[in-house]
Amino acid sequence: MKYLFYPGCSMESTARPYLQSLQAIEDKLASTFTEIEDWNCCGATEYMAAYRIPAYALVARNLALAETQANGTNTLLAACSACYLNLAKTEKYMRTDRELDQTVNEALAAGDLHHTPGSVQVRHLLDVLYNDIGAEKIKETTERPLTGLRVAPYYGCMIVRPDPDNRWTEHEFPTALEELIASTGAEAVEFPLRTHCCSGHMPQISADSAYTMIRRLVHGAVVSGADLMVTLCPMCQLNLDAYQVEMNKHFDTNYHMPILYFTQLLGLAFGVPAEELGIGKEFVSAAPALKRIGVPLEEPEAGGARKRPTKPEGLPMPQMQTHNGGPR
Repeated sequence: MKYLFYPGCSMESTARPYLQSLQAIEDKLASTFTEIEDWNCCGATEYMAAYRIPAYALVARNLALAETQANGTNTLLAACSACYLNLAKTEKYMRTDRELDQTVNEALAAGDLHHTPGSVQVRHLLDVLYNDIGAEKIKETTERPLTGLRVAPYYGCMIVRPDPDNRWTEHEFPTALEELIASTGAEAVEFPLRTHCCSGHMPQISADSAYTMIRRLVHGAVVSGADLMVTLCPMCQLNLDAYQVEMNKHFDTNYHMPILYFTQLLGLAFGVPAEELGIGKEFVSAAPALKRIGVPLEEPEAGGARKRPTKPEGLPMPQMQTHNGGPR
């Protein structure tokens, strides 16, 4: 099966293990993910709220590129939750809002581009793996069943809701990720917080609020008896993994819950070495959990987690050019 692929910024940087693990299992899934050329940032979450037309034009540029680069498929695949949401939302709104469609295409014309609403089908990686490839194929491809591993499935808040194209029948308690986990031989524990928010960009805005939300999720996974959590969103993985040490300090707790991508879990089941899947680069080491099922991984240093680089005093903020007192 062929798919166009939009990696987004995070999979080229902080979520590199996500991309690495997807590439490692591509052949085993008998699928081809072709990265669209010259893609740009989707704008993440804040830009949509601040500057509506520039934000939609920024996202639509990727849709226009996908439209021109389609080679045997019109399906554009995104693995990042924010990227998926922005791409799918822009595609739907340009299809249903004639004025937005016209205005955005006027902006695209400045770069000799045009997007025809409906020409590109935006889908998330989980949707493709579950509905196109299927749990049975995952089970057949499994060479090293992950029997004995207890996994908390974490979707995050952007995959199944909102749902622009009505792909999911259950938005509060989906089961797709659980079924894929079970197909590897691992046990998907009951995790009621599966679609709760990870705090998004709150660590940069309100540490107390962010750590409270992160603690709730990590504590929930511990209570569920999970050895580790798997997610399918770079932001979720970053918050739950990289900020877990700070969260422990904030609440004087001692959680050590590994946070992996679900593609890494599939890769382990397919017999791919952990290092080739980017496992070992997380802050909270998965070595103790994987040791229980016979997967060798270098043990972490004393303390159980890598140190997160110290963040700068402030984040650089983009400066918008103004015209007659307002943003262009």
